[in-house]
Amino acid sequence: MSNAAEILVDTLIAWNVEVVFGLPGDGINGIMEALRRKQEKISFIQVRHEESAAFMACAYAKWTGKLGVCLATSGPGGTHLLTGLYDAKLDQAPVLAITGMQFHDLIETFTQQDVDLTRVFNDVAVYNAQVSDAAHMENVASLACRTALSRKGVAHLSIASDIQEQPSEASRRSKRNRPAHTPQEMFAPRCLPTDGELDRAAAVLNDASRVAILAGRGAMGAAAELEEAATLLQAPVIKALLGKAVLPDDHPHTTGGIGILGTLPSQEAMENCDALLIVGSTFPYIEYYPKPGQARGVQIDCDAQRIGLRFPVEAGLVGDARETLAALNRRLTRKADSRFLAEAQASMQTWREMMRQSEDGQSHPLKPQLVARAFGERLAGNTVLAADSGQNTELAARHVDLRHGQAFGVSGALASMACGLSYAIAAGIAFPGRPIAAIVGDGGLAMQLGEFSTAVRYRIPLKVLVIKNNMLNQIAWEQMMFLGNPQFGCELQPIDFAKAAEAMGGKGFSIESADQVTQVLDEAFATQGPVIIQALVDAYEPMMPPKMPPDYAKNFRKALPETPGHERIAENVAREPAKTMMEAGE
Repeated sequence: MSNAAEILVDTLIAWNVEVVFGLPGDGINGIMEALRRKQEKISFIQVRHEESAAFMACAYAKWTGKLGVCLATSGPGGTHLLTGLYDAKLDQAPVLAITGMQFHDLIETFTQQDVDLTRVFNDVAVYNAQVSDAAHMENVASLACRTALSRKGVAHLSIASDIQEQPSEASRRSKRNRPAHTPQEMFAPRCLPTDGELDRAAAVLNDASRVAILAGRGAMGAAAELEEAATLLQAPVIKALLGKAVLPDDHPHTTGGIGILGTLPSQEAMENCDALLIVGSTFPYIEYYPKPGQARGVQIDCDAQRIGLRFPVEAGLVGDARETLAALNRRLTRKADSRFLAEAQASMQTWREMMRQSEDGQSHPLKPQLVARAFGERLAGNTVLAADSGQNTELAARHVDLRHGQAFGVSGALASMACGLSYAIAAGIAFPGRPIAAIVGDGGLAMQLGEFSTAVRYRIPLKVLVIKNNMLNQIAWEQMMFLGNPQFGCELQPIDFAKAAEAMGGKGFSIESADQVTQVLDEAFATQGPVIIQALVDAYEPMMPPKMPPDYAKNFRKALPETPGHERIAENVAREPAKTMMEAGE
């Protein structure tokens, strides 16, 4: 007869869970034993920190569309999961978090690690239960899996350590709890908008002369339909960061990203369009959308709650992006006037030339843009690329052109540092044999550096580019631009990440000047197994929005004289393309 932990693991297997990310602990010994017994059917991936386990479960769910699962012991093990679980909550990734507890009859008695994790997880979880016995587990384990998948969020089960080992026959089953009555499968609806709403959306878009499309992660899997819509509407496609892989970066319709990490053509398209079609995105920065009254809106999203969240719309199409776009396309009239698209394409050509200026191979110190471009050009056609949060995100967004067949992931709405390495490892677990890459900053990598040993342990074919400027550079620029404050507290104690990689059983490389980029990257990419490439770059390189808002420019000039290294910063801002970007908003 199975015990509660075995019922849980059997339920995960029934729900096609293949991987559990976690760290052992005495509060989950029963679950670990159940996983050991079923290791031919379900794999336990040992991490070095529970936060990474949650990031990996979130990333695994994003990469695959399957349920991501993480496991942590009682008390601090469970609380360590929270950051990664909030990443899943905010980016709508289905994740099941499993945590241990102390003996059931010692809960709330001030015993060791006596933390009520169900109370702690109340805000992050869409389903949150403390398992009372083995009979209870039969019901809640399946319901937790179904809820996480159906509501695209975090489900949580907390299980006392002695309950985990309780045999099912020892449970006092109530008369309304019948054995094996819960189905172990997902029942997913087909969600499509009404004909009337589709007709209304088509009328808005057909009446407009300058349509722009904003595509996010919700448009993944709908590339052909999105491309058809863009062709019919003669529309530029602006990509939110999570939608970077929706269309290749060299696609003739795309203008790249939007926002502080985005492109000037995308911002111009938003400023000049008279209609906006939003597909699977709730890009949060309202200041980058069309101004009030400028453009009519249509939005496609599978979640009705998110319709009109950032931009007012006249037609809200609640449904799957691929099927909804296909239905909408049948109602669209192909536009004869392509001037709006042509203007965006011409602007995109100019923008690319500006980016090439920033990728200057002659500058000293080494410019991070040059390294990011060279790194991206070496990625194989089926590479899965992860980024962290910080200046490295801008470099990945602007200077790495994703090609068809490549994938991209990052912590989106949470924008958490320390996600990049975990995301990359999860990709390696999800897609054995595919090349994996990550672009990270020295600040974020240092937070979870130990996970590189996880990549070594599981032989992930990982290439990590760390932008090493010994500075929290995005924070420094935000201090100056947002509030007009001199940079403070952003300098980092240097770490030799190449030596750290070697110490953990991987390979490490360093790039210190432009003339080393080609040779070192070629050698690093020819190396088998996990690799860290640290690029020692200019700490004073600006992180510029595509068009500097006047208030940002004013704040920057106010903060600059008291900021350490202000002479070097001023020199960099006076060069192209930073000079043009600084002056664009004036």
